[in-house]
Amino acid sequence: MESTPTAGPTENASPAAQNATTSGHTDYSGVWLSRYEYYSSGRGTAHTGLHYALVRQEGDRLTVRSLPESSASPMTMDLTVSGKVATGTWTEQTEREGYYQGALYHGAIQLLADPTGRRMQGKWIGFGKEFEVNTGPWELVFQSSSTDQGTLDRFNHPSTASDEQ
Repeated sequence: MESTPTAGPTENASPAAQNATTSGHTDYSGVWLSRYEYYSSGRGTAHTGLHYALVRQEGDRLTVRSLPESSASPMTMDLTVSGKVATGTWTEQTEREGYYQGALYHGAIQLLADPTGRRMQGKWIGFGKEFEVNTGPWELVFQSSSTDQGTLDRFNHPSTASDEQ
């Protein structure tokens, strides 16, 4: 997809303003902060998963891949976008040395993009360690439209609470 020419994209410009394609659809490609919440029934506590992720868009398809050093538990999403709705699947390979001992979890997800294109919020659904069906909030927060190696290197680290917008 070719982008409509802009007056020099900046990191802080929204995907909607920066990457409107000639067909009028938003290009969500770039680096995003992925944040989801889940309840651990085995531990009896709530937890948050954070990953910096590279989003690539081809047509109405989004591929979301966590950056390798952003978490010890790699995460992927494969989404289809229709208007402001993104629907698809997610997968996470948990940390081998962590509580879930390298277990592979997966499920479905649906996200709604806000009007600026800077945030997508929604819900995930998936099975838990005790084979119950769980659900919780998941959001993607835009960080940068650049996908060059320098930008990927800059975000290739674990997220901290101060990184969240």
